[in-house]
Amino acid sequence: MSLPAHRPAGTGPLVRRLGTADYLETWSAMRAFTDARGPDTADELWLLEHPPVYTLGWNARAEHLLDAGDIPVVRCDRGGQVTYHGPGQLVLYALIDLRRRRLGVREFVHRLEAAVIDLLQGYGIEGSRRAGAPGVYVDGAKIAALGLRVRRGAAYHGISLNVTTDLAPFGRIDPCGYAGLKVTRLCDLGGPADASAVATPLAAAVAAQLPEATC
Repeated sequence: MSLPAHRPAGTGPLVRRLGTADYLETWSAMRAFTDARGPDTADELWLLEHPPVYTLGWNARAEHLLDAGDIPVVRCDRGGQVTYHGPGQLVLYALIDLRRRRLGVREFVHRLEAAVIDLLQGYGIEGSRRAGAPGVYVDGAKIAALGLRVRRGAAYHGISLNVTTDLAPFGRIDPCGYAGLKVTRLCDLGGPADASAVATPLAAAVAAQLPEATC
């Protein structure tokens, strides 16, 4: 996997823009990165899109996948239930040393949600949380899903934000385990109609939510 990168000003994480990348290849790369981390390994944010794929968290219930059809299905090691990834959906994987940034998992989830809410606000869109259902919602419809794995004190996986995503595949699952949950996308709410245009602002919003790392 090619990993071109740039580092924001200050102590922010390294940002890598990976274009369109296979889900299994990316998941394997995240695990390898996390396993190889040392105390001085820089945190990273990976920005990309995936070809169509349904993913289920490690404890997800198979009945929430109603009809996969010809879309591949992957059971992975993140938390959460079933979701869909596809073209037009911006994915940000947050490879963050939580111990070094003095973050608990719950606070990290809260900060990732806050980053998406701040991003939406910049486009004049009001996002919100939903109790017991991680992610970000607009008028009750989910626009961003969130799932994490923490190993050796470091997080990976992250956020998927619907920008111009085809929403039809969400109708073939119970999104995030909720039957009938509505989903929405940024381009239908007056936001950008290009996922790549949202990449830099989303990375900046996430980086702004991270406390400085300790040595």
